[in-house]
This record gives sequence, C-alpha cells and structure tokens, in this order.
Amino acid sequence: MKAAQIVAPRRIVVVETDEPQLMGAGQVKIQLERACLCGSDVPLWDYDHNELAERARLNPRKAKRAPFVDYVNGDPYPLRVGLSIHECLGTVVESTSDQFQTGDFVLALPDAQKGLCEYICAPDSRTIPLPKGAVPDEQILMTQPLGTVVWACQKLGNIVDSDVAIVGQGPMGLMFTRMLANLGARTVIGLDKLDYRLHTAKKMHATHTVNVDKDDPVEAIREITNGKMADLVVEAVGHQTKTLNSCMKLVRHMGTLLCFGVPDDAYYPFAYPEFFRLNLNLISTVGPNVVPNFSLARDLIAQGRVDMAPLVTHVLPFEEIQHGYELFTDRLDGAIKVVIDYNSLRT
Repeated sequence: MKAAQIVAPRRIVVVETDEPQLMGAGQVKIQLERACLCGSDVPLWDYDHNELAERARLNPRKAKRAPFVDYVNGDPYPLRVGLSIHECLGTVVESTSDQFQTGDFVLALPDAQKGLCEYICAPDSRTIPLPKGAVPDEQILMTQPLGTVVWACQKLGNIVDSDVAIVGQGPMGLMFTRMLANLGARTVIGLDKLDYRLHTAKKMHATHTVNVDKDDPVEAIREITNGKMADLVVEAVGHQTKTLNSCMKLVRHMGTLLCFGVPDDAYYPFAYPEFFRLNLNLISTVGPNVVPNFSLARDLIAQGRVDMAPLVTHVLPFEEIQHGYELFTDRLDGAIKVVIDYNSLRT
C-alpha cells in the first residue's frame, strides 16, 4: 500500500509498505479516504529531532521532544512510516468487531498517529460510525478535533452569561470560539496574530477579535469587559512557553484558565505568585473520551449546529502531502484546516 514517511526535517515522501492485518477480536481495518493535519502533527515534521536530542542531552530542563520518535540507532530518521496524522475517516474493509461491518463509514484513531497510510487497523473502542452525505466528508472529518473541544468544555461548568477569551485562533481555537458561543457565553473574544484567522473567528460567532500584534491584549480585554477581565481564558496555541503566562494576565480574580495547547517543552516558566494571588482555577485537558465525545461532536456537525465549513480551506491529493505540511505549518494561502484526499491513490 501507499504511505508517507518523514525522512528529514521538513521533508516527507510517499513510500510503499505492507498493509496492516487485524490481530484479534474487536478490530476493524479501514481504507482511509480523508484525513487532516493538526498542530500536534507539526513537531514531527517541522523539528530537527537530532538537534533536539542533543539539546536535551546538554540540558534536560531545556528538553523539547515530539512523541513517537525512536532514537534506537542514534539517528531518528527516517521516522516511522505513517507519521503523522490522526484525524482520519474511511470505509471498513474487514472487521472482527460485532459493532462494525464491511462497508461502514467511520472515523477512527490510528495507532501512534500513524494515519498517513492507505489502510489502518483500529480497535472498535477508538472507532465511531459516521453519517454519509449529511455534510461534505471534509466537514464531518472535523468530528475528531471537535470531540477534543467537547471533552474540554465538559470540564468548565456553566458558561451562560460569561465573558470568555480564546488565545489562538487556529483550527482548535476557532472550534472553541464556536462551542463557547453555542454554550451561551455573553462575550466571545478571539485573539491571534493573523487577520485572516480573526476574520474566520467572526464566522465562528466571536463577538470581538483582537490582533495581539496590533493591540495590547490586556487593555483590549479590560475595555471589552468593562474592567472585569475574562471569566474564562482558553490557551489554544501550545508548542511554546510564552502564552501560558500571557493568558494569566487576561483572567479575572477567581477566574478559570483552560490549558488546551499541546506542550513540547519539558519545563514551563510559570508566574506562580500571580496565579496564587488571583485565586485562579487551572484546568488541563487532553485525550477525549472517544465514543461519547466524538459521537456528540459528530451529531453537532451533522445536524448543522456547528458549521465547520469556514475552517476547511484546502483539500489536497495524498501525493501532495509535502505541500500540505508546508501550507499548514507555515500558514500559507490562508490555511486553516488542510485535508488530505486518499482517494487520489486509487485513481
């Protein structure tokens, strides 16, 4: 089968590899049709993992590593075949599960983010059925990332009449913007450096947007909230250490800071005295409860209650995966969600 493999920093190629086989009961084999890139895929492609290993050796406190990188022989390249994508849908072609049969249209989580393959095998506990035709496949694919937002929002309690701020209006921040608006927040403020993302935030029902490179975010939040500051701030950037403390400056006394952005660094500087004196609530969130969270996200999209159309900016054939990573990582051509079309492998 065709697959993709990262062979050097910022370099991914299409390769041939063996098809996976079902290894026991309760599994499905899926012919993938669509997948989309996520910020948590970027470090595997973008970072120089030899350089990161040397930096970690010299100073463990400065360690920054991506998951699923093997250093067995000293050189991690090429990385494992299939890295890295994990937001995947397709059709079941073989099943040992009593929950799924051949021909079912499903969303599934691949093992260790190895979703850049024509076929994957997944346990039925990490697979959910999808409706066909309710919305375009590229939109129902957003079930996976939206499911992680559902999981996060379950931890927040009542949002009605709250002032909320979402720092980072990439794909995940934009999904938070729409969900928190749906949950009844009075004020939904999207913050980012890129105007095209802030324009999309308005489509996702942000009441206000702030370009943090043009305006002081602290003063902007103070003005929007009449001096109160935000009841809830969502950190939806990740992959660097600066925004956590920046978010803390936007939260009101006894407010909540939700940490969603994925950390790459082993240690983060943390303004503990400020956190302590503000009596803040700090919530971390990662790894959804697959079936209930994804099934709710699926229904929200399929029923038209959450519109994912503004987020899907690019659909590329599998053979252009290198270009897809470049678009997504470097934020080129207004990229938000970059979808990879696996059907191109069969034409």
